[in-house]
Parts: sequence; C-alpha cells; structure tokens
Amino acid sequence: MQETAAPPEPPVIEVRALRSAFAVPGGGQVVVHQDLDLTVRRGEVLALVGESGSGKTLLLRQILGLARPAGGRVAVLGQPPEALRGPGAAAQVGMLFQQGALFSAFSVLDNIAFPLRELKALPDALARQAALLKLRMVGLQAGDAAKMPAELSGGMVKRVALARALIMDPPLLLLDEPTAGLDPDSSEAFVTLLRSLHRQLGLTVVMITHDLDTLFALATRVAVLADKHVIIAAPLPEVLAFDHPFIGHFFLGERGRRALAAPPPPPGQKPVI
Repeated sequence: MQETAAPPEPPVIEVRALRSAFAVPGGGQVVVHQDLDLTVRRGEVLALVGESGSGKTLLLRQILGLARPAGGRVAVLGQPPEALRGPGAAAQVGMLFQQGALFSAFSVLDNIAFPLRELKALPDALARQAALLKLRMVGLQAGDAAKMPAELSGGMVKRVALARALIMDPPLLLLDEPTAGLDPDSSEAFVTLLRSLHRQLGLTVVMITHDLDTLFALATRVAVLADKHVIIAAPLPEVLAFDHPFIGHFFLGERGRRALAAPPPPPGQKPVI
C-alpha cells in the first residue's frame, strides 16, 4: 500500500505582492513597498533587516493589523491581520516593542497580567498566578512583581515586556529591536533567554534587528528588505553570498566582520544558524 505524503504545513505568515504607499503634500505618493513577498515558516526565527526607511517596522505593523497596505495580501496564522485586532488576538501573536512599552502606572505584575485581565480570560487570582509564572520564566523573581517600571533596569524592562507578550502563550512572537539600548552583558543574557524560550515553547519568531551579534545568535533565516521588497530570505550563508550593496555594507563591513569573527558561545548556547 502506497503511503500518501502529508500535505505541507501552512506558513505562519504569508505576504504576497504587498504594496505600501503614502500620499504626500502637493499630490503624488511615496511608495515604501512594491511587490513584496515573504513567507515565515513554523518554528523558525526570521530576522528582518534593511536600511533605515526601508519599511521594516511598517511591515511588522501590517502583519499585526495596525496598518493596512495599499495592495497585496497578508495572512497571519491563516487569517487576515484585521482579525488580530479583536478579542483573543494576544493568544495568537505576542509583540515585544523596542522600548518595552510598559504601562508606567502599573506594577510589574499588573503589566504582565494586563491581557488576561483585559480579556477576562481568567479569574483574578489565576491571572496573578499565571503572571508570576511568566515572571519566573523570563528570569525575574517574585520579589520583582510589586516594582514599578521606573524602578527597573533596561534589561528588566525587556524581560517584563517579554513576559507580557507571552502571557497568553501565543505561537507567534514579533520582536522590534529586542536588544536595543542594552549594554553588552544584558544584551547577551537577553539573547540567551530568547534562544531558550524559542526552543522550549516552540515559538515562531520574527524580529527586526540592527545588532549583528543578536542576528547571528538567533536567526535561522534572514530576510533582507531593499529596493522596496524582500530581495532574499534565506539562511545566513546564502545571504552573505548574495550580491547587493546593502548586504555588502551591512554584513561584510568592519562591524559585520567583527561579529562573524567572534568566538562561538559556550556549550549549550550554540547559535541556531
């Protein structure tokens, strides 16, 4: 009896023929994206890189349903991104903003528990327990729960924001410059945490980053946004071999050569690229 091959697993994110444009005073348009295609597969860590103004954050906002493209199609977990604006969206996609975006008037615990309480997903006592569990998952202690955002270091802000992004156990995590503003030690520790959570939780991750150390440590694939579209989305060795001025400047300049020459991480912390 001949076995039937299982159908390929649908992508977590699928972007086809995306067009993004803005009207300018006096008439006319500025086109940011044109014929942009991108596929994100389940379980991968995709790093999105490109020059300033290339539309990386805009693309992330379109994936979240916070901005609408002028044309083309975006699907997230098999549905249009507009569905992510409704109740329960936090159970599908977690978002870590560049500066953390914590509520300054809320304690650490209340920040983490906010999606559960807003959606009335659990009784308050259980929401508190779930928030404490996520607090420990990101490497903080129960004693940090009562602190206010103003009392936290930059690394702690990132960890609290990550715990909030994961409170509903979403399968997809979006990161906007996850290590921006952190000192080297804090950045390395946060990257180690992200790598561990990706492996333990089976997350699919899309991240924007300019930090090559973060990219080399985490990314299974790299998507390069240039000339208004994704010019290549591939494992790092293939990207490095792709002939384009931005890739030469970004990856093969002095900063890139220094990152490529860095020693490998200790055993148990091997990069996934």
